[in-house]
Amino acid sequence: MKVVILDMYGVILKDSEGGFIPFVNQTFPDLTRADIYQYWDKADVGELASLDLFRELGFKGDLAKIEKEYLDTVKIDESFYEFAKIIKKHYKLALLSNDSSECSSYLRDKYKINEYFDAITVSGDVKIKKPDSRIFTLTLDKLGCSAYDCIYVDDREFNLEAAKSFGMDTVLFNTRNVQYEDKTVNNFEELANILINS
Repeated sequence: MKVVILDMYGVILKDSEGGFIPFVNQTFPDLTRADIYQYWDKADVGELASLDLFRELGFKGDLAKIEKEYLDTVKIDESFYEFAKIIKKHYKLALLSNDSSECSSYLRDKYKINEYFDAITVSGDVKIKKPDSRIFTLTLDKLGCSAYDCIYVDDREFNLEAAKSFGMDTVLFNTRNVQYEDKTVNNFEELANILINS
């Protein structure tokens, strides 16, 4: 049985990058993307707890409440559920996400998506983030399969290129409306059609 590996943000969930910077800038309008991402990137590889991310950015008071206010702005693509039920009849399903451990856990629990996956790899848990090839290796080890058995779906070209160089088939989930030379889908219905008919 082949494996479909999905990214989380920009695929299953609406891309957090589009929401996090404006969320921070509501309180700290002078912080630039670079200012914010120096801490975001550390949280993504487990060097900074998610609440410490908010603290380093300058937030005060009940940081857990502030974090929840942000996370509750992140919405799921509801069509994921039907897609997952259909695809699980044909493929194993795995999740590979760059995210802090705490934020990922909260959102996966909130939207009850853990049950759909045969393997879950989160950068904050393993201290490595895409496009580092080691995070792909860890995911393959969990699944007990080779890269050539996998179809990797992401909204970012550089992650797809890393997966492709590793031997995986790739599909761009085009929520960013970019030009891409290889297989591209705009939604889960189109992705299901490609996967079932391939």
